Amino acid sequence: MLLADNDLTDLTEQFTRDPSQLIGIPLALAGAVLLSFGAQYQHRGVAKVEARSQNAVTGLNGSQLLSLLKRPSWVAGTLMLGLAIVLQLSALSFSPLILVQPLGAVALVVTAVLNSRVARVTLNRASKIAIGACAGGVALFVVIAWLAGGEKQISDRQLLTVLVILAVVLVLAITGFVMMRDRSKAVFYIIAAGSIYGFVATLAKVIINRFQHGNVDGLTVLCLVGLLAATGIGAYFVQNAYSSGPPDLVIAGLTVIDPMVAVAIGIIVLGEAQGASGWAYLGFVVAGAIAVWGVFQLARHHPQVRN
Repeated sequence: MLLADNDLTDLTEQFTRDPSQLIGIPLALAGAVLLSFGAQYQHRGVAKVEARSQNAVTGLNGSQLLSLLKRPSWVAGTLMLGLAIVLQLSALSFSPLILVQPLGAVALVVTAVLNSRVARVTLNRASKIAIGACAGGVALFVVIAWLAGGEKQISDRQLLTVLVILAVVLVLAITGFVMMRDRSKAVFYIIAAGSIYGFVATLAKVIINRFQHGNVDGLTVLCLVGLLAATGIGAYFVQNAYSSGPPDLVIAGLTVIDPMVAVAIGIIVLGEAQGASGWAYLGFVVAGAIAVWGVFQLARHHPQVRN
């Protein structure tokens, strides 16, 4: 049996002891809705800039980025995403990362419905199945992670390990972009941005925790620098993803890869699932495979994806 009775008992007792953790749920859900609308408006702005320049296939350049600032739709979307981030950080201040992060999957469903209406595109059966696989896989993945693990105090050594891995991921993502700039598709940008944002979520939680406990030191500042760098580079990849794919595909990739990377960091680096059974690890693999399969199927069958 994957989940033992005492796992459910421990979970119930945790919320009974600290019901304030539940405050993060409505905040995260509100953030997910704003993320959906923000993605739609940003995508509209990028599409208009791309239509004028016809150069976005090789990555947005400096001139195009400046042009985005002149697009009201893109600015409105950016403000919505900014508010979504504020709500997400507020949720993290109340609730564990592993509970808050997966709720972003709600954004996928909202974005799919919203984009279908705005673009007047009817999602085909394959796309609907892919979206269901993304949302269902993420939900299963994080439920298992929540019941099999738990938050632990992060040591300075572990935090440095996270920062080193983030630096490696950033270097690989930038190198891949430079080498494949002329051939990069939405899936590349989505995977890169989702992987980077997984670290952003982890670092944000660490920084919030350190500020709450008055533990602000040089390492905290280094985490803040890493968070800002990752946020900026990740945001650039997201804008490029909008130029080569529909917003619901972009959100699908982010809401699948982002939480999985965050949970993987917790399991592998931070040891948050040391007591997990073999069945739990099998569940991780199955749930992750379902969600990732959904992303690639959506990239393949979505009616707005460019071939």
